[in-house]
Amino acid sequence: MDRPPSTLSVWLAAARPRTLPAAVAPVLAGSALAWREGKFLPPAAFGCLAFALLVQVGTNFANDYYDFVKGADTAARVGPRRAVAAGLVRPGVMRAAMAATFAAAFLAGLTLLPYGGWPLLLIGLLSILCGYAYTGGPWPLGYNGLGDVFVFIFFGLVAVGATHFVQAGWVGADALLLGAGVGALAANILLVNNYRDAETDRRACKRTLVVRYGRKLARLQFGLAHLWALVVPPVLAARGLGHAGWTWLLVAVFGVLASRQIVALRRARMPEELNPLLGRAASYLALYAAAIAFWLMLT
Repeated sequence: MDRPPSTLSVWLAAARPRTLPAAVAPVLAGSALAWREGKFLPPAAFGCLAFALLVQVGTNFANDYYDFVKGADTAARVGPRRAVAAGLVRPGVMRAAMAATFAAAFLAGLTLLPYGGWPLLLIGLLSILCGYAYTGGPWPLGYNGLGDVFVFIFFGLVAVGATHFVQAGWVGADALLLGAGVGALAANILLVNNYRDAETDRRACKRTLVVRYGRKLARLQFGLAHLWALVVPPVLAARGLGHAGWTWLLVAVFGVLASRQIVALRRARMPEELNPLLGRAASYLALYAAAIAFWLMLT
């Protein structure tokens, strides 16, 4: 007889560790850019990391709760077990955990105000609101085809830009270029998830981009996101950033890894085949951010 999962393991799974590289990667990239400029501030970087992780986990808790309420998480779902849908956590408890996590994110964000002032308060509140509105509220972003846009903006442009801003005091083209690369790969994690869940999402009226426009365009989006991320290092090198001698090696290595993911998505026929690719997409983002950071810090 199988033993019931422990409370700790249930909550760790509900936090969805595979998605956390989407929170860590932009902070790593933005901090590396600040370090290269001689502006790296460890307390500010740590505050950004805490805020980003808490917003990500809060969004995951909200997704667990609202997908159950809206009927998107059912027994037909192929992906990892969801806590509320599986009966492991009561809906009210998950809703309270979501609220507490977003509140903790707000408090973490307050520690950044001495570094960036009131604009960070607005950015932080908007980030939390959009994390909630991804699946909650009267017009959930994820149910109306805007989930990819949300991830690209807030886990790419905003996260990298804000991380650089609180340390360096400005947001320039370099931070935005980096943010676009990181955001594109973060959106790819969501795309694989939505590609896998397209049938159950369609039945639940969750109109993701995959549901709206089909798998062919989803594969095109996935490939273009990888291509853009590979373009970022040469563009930054042309602007005088990074170690020029390592630029094309970086592009070649990640180009091979990206091509394997593109092929895997194209060849997938059954939803369960995409679970390994989901983990690989998240790992790819983490490796990309780490490699970009090291590349920027070489000179």
